Amino acid sequence: MKKRGNEMKQKQTAVVASQREIAPMIYDMWIETDLAENALPGQFLCVYPKDRSTLLPRPISICEVREDRAALRIVYRVAGQGTEEFSHYEKGDRVHILGTLGNGFPVEKAADKKVFLMGGGIGIPPMLQLSKALQGVTAKENIQIVVGYRDSRTFLQEDLERWGKVFPATEDGSAGTKGNVLDAVAANGLDADMIFACGPMPMLRAVKRYAQEKDIPAYISLEEHMACGVGACLGCVVKTKEIDSHSHVHNARICTDGPVFEAREVDI
Repeated sequence: MKKRGNEMKQKQTAVVASQREIAPMIYDMWIETDLAENALPGQFLCVYPKDRSTLLPRPISICEVREDRAALRIVYRVAGQGTEEFSHYEKGDRVHILGTLGNGFPVEKAADKKVFLMGGGIGIPPMLQLSKALQGVTAKENIQIVVGYRDSRTFLQEDLERWGKVFPATEDGSAGTKGNVLDAVAANGLDADMIFACGPMPMLRAVKRYAQEKDIPAYISLEEHMACGVGACLGCVVKTKEIDSHSHVHNARICTDGPVFEAREVDI
């Protein structure tokens, strides 16, 4: 399994540059850190709560890298005690992070291809840096960004529209196509040579089936609860066709071998 990530991992204390709520319980934070220099689309950070009763770090996808590569953007949903703490951080606060982590999207494979970038819910943020990275690889008109939300309270849509054509879908039909990302593909008569996707597991299973039916490659970023974030604990594994060199069984560690996999490599 070829690595598409940065092998340099650092735990450091960084500084919050800004934070704001961009949708109900969805927060947008910029972090000033030199980890931005080598960050790749599809990688993530582990963010450590300051509350010592909350032991484990929270893995959060990298949404965007600032143009001067001196800061990273994360967009996350408040889902528990740790992320609730993060939502109260303000400009100038210190934040403890480990990064950059994981195996990113294979941007180079999209050369001159027509692509789908599919994001569902909190799987939408990593599509932003990916769409920016694709600008030097394929034509802007080839970048079709299909995003799924619960309702009309969307987020990051305007950011994404700078880098490709955006096709939204909502569960209640209050914006864009009613349904999911594949409903939006059908409703708009879209097609592609390749798929990059991140979102909840039911969406990724559907994307995998669609890619198999169309006989096109799909690279999916798996969301999973993680303990260490560096592959030591085997707490986040997925079944694979190949034997893992670390555990010598048919699985892979999402935090290090992933989170991005070619859909045909994994059993989801």
